[in-house]
Amino acid sequence: MSDPSSVLRSSPLEAAHVAAGATFTDFGGHRMPVRYSSDLAEHHAVRQAAGVFDLSHMAEIGVQGPDAVPYLDAALAGSFGAMPVGRAKYSLLLTPDGGILDDLVVYRTGDDVFLVVANAGNRDVAVQAMRERAAGHDVSVTDDSDRTALVAIQGPAAAGTLDALVVADRLQPETPLDELRYYRVLHALFDGSEVLIARTGYTGEDGFELYSDTDTAPVLWDALLDAGAERGVVPAGLAARDTLRLEAGMPLYGHELDTSVRPAQAGLGRVVATSGSFVGDAGVQPGPDARVLVGITMAGRRAARAGYAVLRDGVVVGTVTSGALSPTLGHPVAMAFVDPDCADGGQVLHIDVRGTAIPGTVTALPFYRRASRG
Repeated sequence: MSDPSSVLRSSPLEAAHVAAGATFTDFGGHRMPVRYSSDLAEHHAVRQAAGVFDLSHMAEIGVQGPDAVPYLDAALAGSFGAMPVGRAKYSLLLTPDGGILDDLVVYRTGDDVFLVVANAGNRDVAVQAMRERAAGHDVSVTDDSDRTALVAIQGPAAAGTLDALVVADRLQPETPLDELRYYRVLHALFDGSEVLIARTGYTGEDGFELYSDTDTAPVLWDALLDAGAERGVVPAGLAARDTLRLEAGMPLYGHELDTSVRPAQAGLGRVVATSGSFVGDAGVQPGPDARVLVGITMAGRRAARAGYAVLRDGVVVGTVTSGALSPTLGHPVAMAFVDPDCADGGQVLHIDVRGTAIPGTVTALPFYRRASRG
Protein backbone atom coordinates (compact mmCIF):
# COMPACT_ATOMS: atom_id res chain seq x y z
CA MET A 1 0.00 0.00 0.00
CA SER A 2 1.03 3.62 -0.46
CA ASP A 3 1.31 6.75 1.64
CA PRO A 4 -2.33 7.86 2.00
CA SER A 5 -1.26 11.48 1.59
CA SER A 6 0.15 10.80 -1.87
CA VAL A 7 -1.81 11.37 -5.07
CA LEU A 8 -3.13 8.11 -6.47
CA ARG A 9 -2.67 7.22 -10.12
CA SER A 10 -5.91 6.51 -11.96
CA SER A 11 -6.48 3.65 -14.35
CA PRO A 12 -7.35 4.49 -17.96
CA LEU A 13 -10.43 2.35 -17.28
CA GLU A 14 -11.65 4.35 -14.28
CA ALA A 15 -14.77 5.66 -16.01
CA ALA A 16 -15.80 2.10 -16.90
CA HIS A 17 -15.29 0.99 -13.30
CA VAL A 18 -17.36 3.87 -11.92
CA ALA A 19 -20.15 3.09 -14.38
CA ALA A 20 -20.08 -0.56 -13.25
CA GLY A 21 -20.46 0.46 -9.58
CA ALA A 22 -16.98 -0.56 -8.47
CA THR A 23 -15.66 -0.07 -4.97
CA PHE A 24 -12.10 1.25 -5.09
CA THR A 25 -8.96 0.82 -3.03
CA ASP A 26 -5.42 2.17 -2.99
CA PHE A 27 -3.20 -0.55 -4.41
CA GLY A 28 0.45 0.18 -5.13
CA GLY A 29 -0.28 3.90 -5.44
CA HIS A 30 -3.17 3.35 -7.85
CA ARG A 31 -6.93 3.76 -7.38
CA MET A 32 -8.11 0.33 -8.42
CA PRO A 33 -11.42 -1.58 -8.27
CA VAL A 34 -11.54 -4.03 -5.38
CA ARG A 35 -15.00 -5.39 -6.28
CA TYR A 36 -18.06 -4.71 -8.44
CA SER A 37 -20.78 -6.99 -7.01
CA SER A 38 -19.38 -9.31 -4.36
CA ASP A 39 -15.99 -10.94 -3.78
CA LEU A 40 -17.61 -14.38 -3.71
CA ALA A 41 -19.62 -13.95 -6.92
CA GLU A 42 -16.62 -12.66 -8.84
CA HIS A 43 -14.40 -15.47 -7.55
CA HIS A 44 -16.90 -18.13 -8.62
CA ALA A 45 -17.40 -16.45 -11.99
CA VAL A 46 -13.68 -16.84 -12.74
CA ARG A 47 -13.72 -20.52 -11.77
CA GLN A 48 -16.93 -21.29 -13.68
CA ALA A 49 -16.88 -18.84 -16.62
CA ALA A 50 -14.40 -15.93 -16.68
CA GLY A 51 -13.60 -12.62 -15.10
CA VAL A 52 -12.15 -9.52 -16.74
CA PHE A 53 -9.55 -7.73 -14.62
CA ASP A 54 -8.00 -4.29 -14.94
CA LEU A 55 -4.29 -4.76 -14.23
CA SER A 56 -3.20 -1.39 -15.57
CA HIS A 57 -1.51 -0.65 -12.25
CA MET A 58 1.27 -3.10 -13.13
CA ALA A 59 4.60 -1.62 -14.26
CA GLU A 60 5.78 -2.21 -17.84
CA ILE A 61 9.50 -1.78 -18.47
CA GLY A 62 10.88 -1.93 -22.00
CA VAL A 63 14.33 -3.41 -22.63
CA GLN A 64 15.78 -3.07 -26.10
CA GLY A 65 19.19 -3.14 -27.76
CA PRO A 66 22.06 -5.35 -28.94
CA ASP A 67 23.03 -6.20 -25.35
CA ALA A 68 19.48 -6.95 -24.17
CA VAL A 69 20.18 -10.64 -23.47
CA PRO A 70 23.50 -10.27 -21.60
CA TYR A 71 22.04 -7.30 -19.73
CA LEU A 72 19.01 -9.30 -18.51
CA ASP A 73 21.26 -12.25 -17.63
CA ALA A 74 23.26 -9.92 -15.38
CA ALA A 75 20.39 -7.82 -14.01
CA LEU A 76 17.91 -10.62 -13.18
CA ALA A 77 18.24 -14.05 -11.61
CA GLY A 78 17.47 -15.93 -14.82
CA SER A 79 18.99 -16.96 -18.13
CA PHE A 80 17.52 -15.45 -21.30
CA GLY A 81 19.84 -16.40 -24.14
CA ALA A 82 17.94 -19.56 -25.10
CA MET A 83 14.53 -17.91 -24.73
CA PRO A 84 12.81 -17.82 -28.16
CA VAL A 85 10.90 -14.82 -29.44
CA GLY A 86 7.28 -15.20 -28.37
CA ARG A 87 8.07 -16.79 -25.00
CA ALA A 88 7.52 -15.53 -21.46
CA LYS A 89 9.53 -16.32 -18.36
CA TYR A 90 8.93 -15.76 -14.66
CA SER A 91 11.98 -14.16 -13.07
CA LEU A 92 13.29 -12.31 -10.03
CA LEU A 93 14.98 -8.98 -9.45
CA LEU A 94 17.28 -9.48 -6.47
CA THR A 95 19.04 -7.16 -4.08
CA PRO A 96 22.87 -7.36 -4.05
CA ASP A 97 22.66 -9.65 -1.00
CA GLY A 98 20.17 -12.03 -2.64
CA GLY A 99 16.81 -10.85 -1.27
CA ILE A 100 13.82 -10.50 -3.56
CA LEU A 101 13.36 -6.91 -4.72
CA ASP A 102 10.51 -7.91 -7.02
CA ASP A 103 9.12 -10.84 -8.97
CA LEU A 104 8.61 -10.26 -12.68
CA VAL A 105 7.33 -11.70 -15.93
CA VAL A 106 9.65 -11.18 -18.90
CA TYR A 107 8.34 -11.41 -22.47
CA ARG A 108 10.60 -11.65 -25.50
CA THR A 109 8.76 -9.81 -28.25
CA GLY A 110 11.66 -9.46 -30.71
CA ASP A 111 15.26 -10.57 -31.18
CA ASP A 112 16.58 -7.75 -28.99
CA VAL A 113 13.27 -6.54 -27.55
CA PHE A 114 11.82 -7.54 -24.18
CA LEU A 115 8.91 -6.43 -22.01
CA VAL A 116 9.45 -6.74 -18.26
CA VAL A 117 6.33 -6.55 -16.09
CA ALA A 118 6.84 -5.61 -12.44
CA ASN A 119 4.50 -5.15 -9.49
CA ALA A 120 2.75 -1.79 -9.15
CA GLY A 121 4.10 -1.00 -5.70
CA ASN A 122 7.65 -1.75 -6.84
CA ARG A 123 7.52 0.28 -10.05
CA ASP A 124 9.96 3.02 -9.03
CA VAL A 125 12.33 0.63 -7.26
CA ALA A 126 12.35 -1.82 -10.18
CA VAL A 127 12.87 0.86 -12.82
CA GLN A 128 15.70 2.45 -10.86
CA ALA A 129 17.45 -0.87 -10.24
CA MET A 130 17.14 -1.96 -13.85
CA ARG A 131 18.44 1.36 -15.13
CA GLU A 132 21.41 1.29 -12.78
CA ARG A 133 22.25 -2.24 -13.89
CA ALA A 134 22.25 -1.17 -17.53
CA ALA A 135 25.60 0.60 -17.09
CA GLY A 136 28.16 -0.81 -19.55
CA HIS A 137 25.49 -2.45 -21.75
CA ASP A 138 24.28 -1.25 -25.14
CA VAL A 139 20.65 -1.31 -24.12
CA SER A 140 17.80 1.09 -23.38
CA VAL A 141 15.56 0.65 -20.34
CA THR A 142 12.30 2.61 -20.50
CA ASP A 143 9.40 2.99 -18.09
CA ASP A 144 6.39 2.48 -20.37
CA SER A 145 3.84 2.11 -17.57
CA ASP A 146 1.94 5.36 -18.02
CA ARG A 147 1.24 4.71 -21.70
CA THR A 148 0.40 1.03 -21.30
CA ALA A 149 -2.88 -0.53 -20.15
CA LEU A 150 -3.30 -4.16 -19.18
CA VAL A 151 -6.59 -6.07 -19.27
CA ALA A 152 -6.75 -9.75 -18.31
CA ILE A 153 -9.49 -12.31 -18.89
CA GLN A 154 -9.24 -15.43 -16.75
CA GLY A 155 -11.39 -18.54 -16.64
CA PRO A 156 -12.64 -21.44 -18.77
CA ALA A 157 -14.66 -19.08 -21.02
CA ALA A 158 -11.65 -16.82 -21.73
CA ALA A 159 -10.57 -18.52 -24.96
CA GLY A 160 -14.11 -18.60 -26.36
CA THR A 161 -14.57 -14.92 -25.59
CA LEU A 162 -11.41 -13.96 -27.47
CA ASP A 163 -12.40 -16.27 -30.33
CA ALA A 164 -15.66 -14.35 -30.63
CA LEU A 165 -13.69 -11.14 -31.16
CA VAL A 166 -11.57 -12.88 -33.79
CA VAL A 167 -14.68 -14.12 -35.62
CA ALA A 168 -16.05 -10.56 -35.53
CA ASP A 169 -12.77 -9.44 -37.12
CA ARG A 170 -12.07 -7.02 -34.27
CA LEU A 171 -9.14 -9.01 -32.89
CA GLN A 172 -6.54 -10.07 -35.45
CA PRO A 173 -3.69 -12.13 -33.95
CA GLU A 174 -0.54 -12.73 -36.01
CA THR A 175 -1.03 -16.48 -35.52
CA PRO A 176 -4.16 -18.43 -34.52
CA LEU A 177 -5.02 -18.05 -30.84
CA ASP A 178 -5.26 -21.81 -30.35
CA GLU A 179 -1.51 -21.96 -31.12
CA LEU A 180 -0.73 -19.61 -28.22
CA ARG A 181 0.43 -21.96 -25.48
CA TYR A 182 1.02 -21.26 -21.80
CA TYR A 183 3.72 -18.66 -21.11
CA ARG A 184 3.72 -17.44 -24.70
CA VAL A 185 3.02 -14.02 -26.22
CA LEU A 186 2.03 -12.79 -29.68
CA HIS A 187 1.36 -9.55 -31.52
CA ALA A 188 -2.16 -8.68 -32.64
CA LEU A 189 -4.38 -5.85 -33.79
CA PHE A 190 -7.57 -4.85 -32.02
CA ASP A 191 -9.75 -2.47 -34.05
CA GLY A 192 -6.56 -1.57 -35.93
CA SER A 193 -4.49 -0.77 -32.80
CA GLU A 194 -1.48 -2.83 -31.78
CA VAL A 195 -1.86 -5.12 -28.76
CA LEU A 196 0.18 -7.88 -27.19
CA ILE A 197 -1.65 -11.04 -26.12
CA ALA A 198 0.01 -13.18 -23.45
CA ARG A 199 -1.14 -16.43 -21.86
CA THR A 200 0.26 -16.47 -18.33
CA GLY A 201 -2.25 -15.77 -15.55
CA TYR A 202 -2.42 -15.42 -11.78
CA THR A 203 -5.62 -17.24 -10.86
CA GLY A 204 -4.99 -20.92 -11.52
CA GLU A 205 -7.28 -20.76 -14.56
CA ASP A 206 -6.57 -20.52 -18.26
CA GLY A 207 -6.54 -16.95 -19.42
CA PHE A 208 -5.00 -14.14 -21.38
CA GLU A 209 -3.43 -10.75 -20.74
CA LEU A 210 -3.85 -8.00 -23.33
CA TYR A 211 -1.44 -5.08 -23.36
CA SER A 212 -2.57 -1.99 -25.26
CA ASP A 213 -2.20 1.76 -25.32
CA THR A 214 -4.36 3.65 -22.84
CA ASP A 215 -6.77 4.95 -25.49
CA THR A 216 -7.56 1.46 -26.76
CA ALA A 217 -8.11 -0.09 -23.32
CA PRO A 218 -11.68 1.15 -22.60
CA VAL A 219 -12.92 -0.11 -25.97
CA LEU A 220 -11.17 -3.43 -25.44
CA TRP A 221 -12.63 -3.75 -21.93
CA ASP A 222 -16.18 -3.22 -23.21
CA ALA A 223 -15.62 -5.61 -26.12
CA LEU A 224 -14.49 -8.43 -23.82
CA LEU A 225 -17.47 -7.99 -21.51
CA ASP A 226 -19.92 -7.76 -24.42
CA ALA A 227 -18.50 -10.83 -26.17
CA GLY A 228 -18.44 -12.77 -22.91
CA ALA A 229 -21.83 -11.74 -21.52
CA GLU A 230 -23.68 -14.82 -22.80
CA ARG A 231 -20.86 -16.98 -21.41
CA GLY A 232 -21.20 -15.58 -17.87
CA VAL A 233 -18.14 -13.33 -18.06
CA VAL A 234 -18.12 -10.48 -15.52
CA PRO A 235 -15.75 -7.74 -14.36
CA ALA A 236 -13.70 -8.87 -11.36
CA GLY A 237 -11.79 -6.86 -8.79
CA LEU A 238 -8.65 -7.21 -6.73
CA ALA A 239 -10.40 -9.00 -3.83
CA ALA A 240 -11.36 -11.93 -6.05
CA ARG A 241 -7.92 -11.92 -7.65
CA ASP A 242 -6.37 -12.31 -4.19
CA THR A 243 -8.44 -15.35 -3.16
CA LEU A 244 -7.95 -16.90 -6.60
CA ARG A 245 -4.16 -16.56 -6.49
CA LEU A 246 -4.11 -17.89 -2.91
CA GLU A 247 -6.00 -21.04 -3.95
CA ALA A 248 -3.51 -21.39 -6.81
CA GLY A 249 -0.58 -21.10 -4.37
CA MET A 250 0.89 -18.06 -6.14
CA PRO A 251 2.99 -15.65 -4.07
CA LEU A 252 2.17 -11.97 -3.68
CA TYR A 253 4.93 -9.43 -3.19
CA GLY A 254 4.71 -7.89 0.25
CA HIS A 255 3.18 -11.08 1.65
CA GLU A 256 5.20 -14.13 0.57
CA LEU A 257 8.03 -12.17 -1.05
CA ASP A 258 10.20 -9.28 0.11
CA THR A 259 13.86 -8.32 0.46
CA SER A 260 14.32 -10.55 3.53
CA VAL A 261 13.28 -13.68 1.56
CA ARG A 262 15.68 -15.74 -0.55
CA PRO A 263 14.15 -17.47 -3.61
CA ALA A 264 14.54 -21.05 -2.34
CA GLN A 265 12.64 -20.20 0.85
CA ALA A 266 9.58 -19.35 -1.24
CA GLY A 267 9.91 -22.39 -3.51
CA LEU A 268 11.43 -20.29 -6.30
CA GLY A 269 14.89 -21.82 -6.43
CA ARG A 270 14.11 -23.16 -9.91
CA VAL A 271 13.84 -19.58 -11.21
CA VAL A 272 17.44 -18.77 -10.36
CA ALA A 273 20.11 -19.34 -13.02
CA THR A 274 22.61 -22.06 -12.08
CA SER A 275 25.44 -20.53 -14.09
CA GLY A 276 26.68 -17.06 -14.94
CA SER A 277 26.95 -13.96 -12.78
CA PHE A 278 24.00 -11.77 -11.80
CA VAL A 279 23.20 -9.22 -9.13
CA GLY A 280 22.54 -11.07 -5.89
CA ASP A 281 24.13 -14.38 -6.88
CA ALA A 282 26.55 -14.46 -3.94
CA GLY A 283 23.78 -14.26 -1.33
CA VAL A 284 21.01 -16.15 -3.04
CA GLN A 285 21.19 -19.29 -0.89
CA PRO A 286 19.27 -19.14 2.41
CA GLY A 287 20.78 -20.33 5.68
CA PRO A 288 20.08 -23.90 6.82
CA ASP A 289 17.61 -22.72 9.46
CA ALA A 290 15.75 -20.27 7.23
CA ARG A 291 12.00 -20.66 7.28
CA VAL A 292 10.29 -22.03 4.16
CA LEU A 293 6.93 -21.36 2.58
CA VAL A 294 4.24 -24.01 2.99
CA GLY A 295 0.53 -24.37 2.45
CA ILE A 296 -1.76 -25.07 5.40
CA THR A 297 -5.33 -26.34 5.19
CA MET A 298 -7.73 -25.91 8.09
CA ALA A 299 -11.12 -27.24 9.07
CA GLY A 300 -14.09 -25.14 10.10
CA ARG A 301 -14.76 -21.59 8.93
CA ARG A 302 -12.27 -19.43 10.85
CA ALA A 303 -9.53 -18.30 8.49
CA ALA A 304 -5.97 -17.39 9.32
CA ARG A 305 -4.76 -13.95 8.31
CA ALA A 306 -1.38 -12.47 7.49
CA GLY A 307 0.73 -12.06 10.61
CA TYR A 308 -0.92 -14.81 12.66
CA ALA A 309 1.51 -17.07 14.51
CA VAL A 310 2.00 -20.72 13.57
CA LEU A 311 2.54 -23.01 16.56
CA ARG A 312 3.85 -26.48 17.31
CA ASP A 313 3.36 -27.72 20.85
CA GLY A 314 2.60 -24.16 21.87
CA VAL A 315 5.88 -22.78 20.51
CA VAL A 316 5.91 -20.27 17.64
CA VAL A 317 7.45 -21.94 14.56
CA GLY A 318 6.24 -19.64 11.82
CA THR A 319 4.05 -16.80 10.56
CA VAL A 320 1.08 -16.75 8.20
CA THR A 321 1.65 -14.63 5.08
CA SER A 322 -1.77 -15.00 3.41
CA GLY A 323 -4.99 -16.70 4.45
CA ALA A 324 -8.68 -16.86 3.58
CA LEU A 325 -11.74 -19.04 3.60
CA SER A 326 -11.41 -20.64 0.17
CA PRO A 327 -14.58 -19.99 -1.88
CA THR A 328 -13.83 -22.94 -4.18
CA LEU A 329 -12.81 -25.51 -1.58
CA GLY A 330 -15.13 -24.44 1.22
CA HIS A 331 -12.54 -24.44 4.01
CA PRO A 332 -9.77 -22.09 5.14
CA VAL A 333 -6.35 -22.17 3.47
CA ALA A 334 -3.19 -20.26 4.25
CA MET A 335 0.41 -19.84 3.22
CA ALA A 336 3.03 -19.45 5.93
CA PHE A 337 6.76 -19.41 6.50
CA VAL A 338 7.66 -22.13 9.02
CA ASP A 339 10.80 -23.66 10.47
CA PRO A 340 12.30 -26.28 8.10
CA ASP A 341 11.49 -29.19 10.42
CA CYS A 342 7.82 -28.17 10.32
CA ALA A 343 7.50 -28.21 6.54
CA ASP A 344 6.79 -31.90 5.89
CA GLY A 345 3.45 -32.56 4.23
CA GLY A 346 0.79 -34.01 6.51
CA GLN A 347 2.26 -32.50 9.66
CA VAL A 348 -0.33 -30.93 11.97
CA LEU A 349 0.46 -27.45 13.26
CA HIS A 350 -1.74 -24.87 14.95
CA ILE A 351 -2.50 -21.28 14.02
CA ASP A 352 -3.25 -18.70 16.67
CA VAL A 353 -6.51 -17.20 15.43
CA ARG A 354 -7.27 -14.39 17.86
CA GLY A 355 -6.22 -16.38 20.89
CA THR A 356 -7.55 -19.77 19.79
CA ALA A 357 -5.10 -22.41 18.54
CA ILE A 358 -6.78 -23.95 15.48
CA PRO A 359 -5.22 -27.05 13.89
CA GLY A 360 -4.04 -27.03 10.30
CA THR A 361 -2.31 -29.59 8.09
CA VAL A 362 0.79 -28.78 6.05
CA THR A 363 -0.28 -29.21 2.42
CA ALA A 364 1.54 -29.15 -0.89
CA LEU A 365 0.82 -26.11 -3.04
CA PRO A 366 -1.30 -25.32 -4.97
CA PHE A 367 -4.48 -25.88 -3.00
CA TYR A 368 -6.51 -25.79 -6.22
CA ARG A 369 -5.59 -27.11 -9.65
CA ARG A 370 -7.98 -26.72 -12.56
CA ALA A 371 -9.18 -29.78 -14.40
CA SER A 372 -7.84 -30.28 -17.91
CA ARG A 373 -10.18 -28.76 -20.44
CA GLY A 374 -8.57 -30.05 -23.56
